[in-house]
Amino acid sequence: MMSEKKLNFLILIFLFLVPLFSILLNDIYITTLFSKIVILAIAGIGLNLILGYGGMVSFGHAAFFGLGGYVTGILAFHFNNYEPIQILVFEFEGTNQLLLIWIFTLIFSSILALFIGYFSLRTSGVYFIMITLAFAQMLYYFSISWPTYGGEDGLSLSLRNQIPFLNTMDPITFFYICYVWLIITIIFVKFILNSPLGISLKASKENEDRVRSVGINPKKVKLISFIISGAITGLAGSLYADLNRFVSPTILSWQMSGEIMILVILGGMFRLYGPILGAFFYIILEQFLGGITENWQFWLGFIILLEVLYAKAGIMSFLIRDKYDEKTSS
Repeated sequence: MMSEKKLNFLILIFLFLVPLFSILLNDIYITTLFSKIVILAIAGIGLNLILGYGGMVSFGHAAFFGLGGYVTGILAFHFNNYEPIQILVFEFEGTNQLLLIWIFTLIFSSILALFIGYFSLRTSGVYFIMITLAFAQMLYYFSISWPTYGGEDGLSLSLRNQIPFLNTMDPITFFYICYVWLIITIIFVKFILNSPLGISLKASKENEDRVRSVGINPKKVKLISFIISGAITGLAGSLYADLNRFVSPTILSWQMSGEIMILVILGGMFRLYGPILGAFFYIILEQFLGGITENWQFWLGFIILLEVLYAKAGIMSFLIRDKYDEKTSS
């Protein structure tokens, strides 16, 4: 058992050293696998902002994850085919520059989150869950019927998009790009949680009437948090598309939303680093069980069920010294 700060530090050090382990073991796939873990951890941190700290159970975060992937794929597709992108009366060129792609991803993900959040936050409980799920499924079916970008077959990228002076095709380089984004996400979300917005968000989860009594609109707080959460998840989707050099409707499906939610719960909600541990154990279990049985999904589900039943605070509750308390934040 150790303190939470020490565990968080060890997690970051371990991830930083992953490429070294990959080189020593002469297995570059390890680095690629951990790139996926880091990307899903970013998505999990985005969801945890509203799920763990805001009490908003969104089952539609695949909408943002998938949008980030498709923004990346579409911009690269038009750049490689020398075709302009037309949106209504506007026309602009595609690009393979990641810095620009990330900006577009954050903008479009934020706009989508504003739209979904505006309608979803008019409800609560199971209705909120169903509306977020419905929006994601609408985008999923739309992407299937979009033949320009592959429809159900998806869209392939011949090369990863670029950053000046960096070789993004190198697995180690791309891993550290994802790692830097993970650090930025952690710092940003921690800042949000300690800001008046974050304090109001956590208070709104406990009692909205008390928040209103001090002159704060809890719906506005939740909407802003929902937008931030969507933008972070969209960024993760963009990285995921570049990692695989492929984007398809599957990343917009409800299964993707469930996967992100599972790793948040698995690692531990209300803990900033919980989704990182959750992503690690989820992907490692998936790889291990997939190598020994064809029915690995059943056993993975069984293990997750045991974790939810007997470790409601997540994996982090087994590793840190202090007792878990829902009312405290990391």
